[in-house]
Amino acid sequence: MHVRLLVAAAAILVLSCGLATARDLTVVGRAATQDAIKQVFAVPFTGATAIPVQTEGWEGGSDALRTQAKAPENTWDLVMVDSEELATGCSEGLFEKLDWSAIGGKDHYLPQAVSDCGVGAGVSSLVLTWDRDKFPATPGWADFWDVAKYPGKRGLHRGVRGNLEFALIADGVAPGDVYKVLATSEGVDRAFRRLDQLKPYIVWWQNDAEAARILASGDVLMTSASAPAITAVNRSAHRNFGHQWAASLYEVQSWAILKGSPNLRSATQLLYFAGTPAIEARLVAQFGEGGLAKGANDGLPADLAQVSPTTPANLAAAVRVDATFWRDNLTKLQQQFESWLTH
Repeated sequence: MHVRLLVAAAAILVLSCGLATARDLTVVGRAATQDAIKQVFAVPFTGATAIPVQTEGWEGGSDALRTQAKAPENTWDLVMVDSEELATGCSEGLFEKLDWSAIGGKDHYLPQAVSDCGVGAGVSSLVLTWDRDKFPATPGWADFWDVAKYPGKRGLHRGVRGNLEFALIADGVAPGDVYKVLATSEGVDRAFRRLDQLKPYIVWWQNDAEAARILASGDVLMTSASAPAITAVNRSAHRNFGHQWAASLYEVQSWAILKGSPNLRSATQLLYFAGTPAIEARLVAQFGEGGLAKGANDGLPADLAQVSPTTPANLAAAVRVDATFWRDNLTKLQQQFESWLTH
C-alpha cells in the first residue's frame, strides 16, 4: 500500500515538472469536508508534488455548479459532489469526462466509485445508533419503531430523505426493494403511515452535532445519525455509541473536474494521488469516512475496520441511496413531509 503511494508521488512529481498554470489548483467541498480535504488530500499532495492547492467551501446544489461552470472566470477546478449533482453535471456537460487510464484505471476502484465524470472520493453512511452503555442490545429498524418493547424517544433527521426508506424497512420491506416500493404512490403512503406510528416519540435533529447531542444527553434512546459523526464523537468524547450497518443508507461523494478547467492536468494528478489506498485509509483513521480504492481498508486495525463504511461486510449490509429517485421526487416528497409534520 505504501509502495504505491511512493510510486504515485514520484510519478506525479515528474509529470509536474515545468507545469505552469494561471492560478493555483482549487479544490471545492462542503464545509463539513474541508478539514478532510486539506489534511488527507491537499496538504500531502502539495508536499509530494510542490503543486499548490487552494481549498474552498460551497453549499451544494446543481444551480451553483451551473453558475460556476458557465462563469467567464471560473475559479473552481476539482469539486466534491454527491450522486445527484454528479449525474446532473455530467448529463449537462458541466464536468470533464475522466481519463481513467491517468488515475489508476477503473479496476483500481470499487464499482460504486466509477462513472464517466466522477471518481469516488469517499462514502458516508446514515446509520441507526444508540448508547451501548445504556442499551446493551443491538437494535434494528424494527426495534427503532417498537416503542412498546423499547420505551423512549427516537431521533430522526428533519427531512424526508432517508426517513421514508427507514420507515419501509421497519415495516418489513426488504432493503433491496425499498426504492421499488417507494416508486409507487402506495409505497409512499405506506411509509408515511409507518412514520405516523412513531411521530409522537420523534425528536427531530437538523445536523450531525444535534444528532450526537440528543443521544449523549439521553433525550433519545436511539437515533439515525451520520456514521462518521458518531465515530468522531466516540473518539473525542470517549463515548460508546454503536453503529448498526444493517439497512443503513450510504452515499458516494465523488470528485469531478469542472469543464474547461485550466488546471486539468494537475487536477488529474491529484485524483491519482487521492486514489492511493494509503491516502484513502487516512479518511477512516482521521474522519470516519470510507475510501473507495481497492485496498483502502486492508490492514486497518480492528476498531477502525468496524467503523469504516466501505469494509466489505458494512458495505454489503447497507443500501445505496438512489440518487435518480431523489432527483426526480425530492421536491414533491419534501413538500408532503412538511405538510405531514404540521398535521
